[in-house]
Amino acid sequence: MRFEDRITITPGVRSGKPCIKGTRIAVYDILEYLAGGMSEAQILADFPSLRGDDIRACLAFAAARERRLASPHAG
Repeated sequence: MRFEDRITITPGVRSGKPCIKGTRIAVYDILEYLAGGMSEAQILADFPSLRGDDIRACLAFAAARERRLASPHAG
């Protein structure tokens, strides 16, 4: 799975924040829910249109962003 297939950035949607494709749910929202202690099952119950792959795509997106920031060639 490539996170690029599930995460989109659309100007005018959530102020251009990365969102799960076809939704207004931002990657940031999912990361906050997970950091706050929600399980994947709880998130999926609250947002029935999401799939487990959407949550994993958010994690992959965040990991890729961290890799870019940590790269000595970034910037």
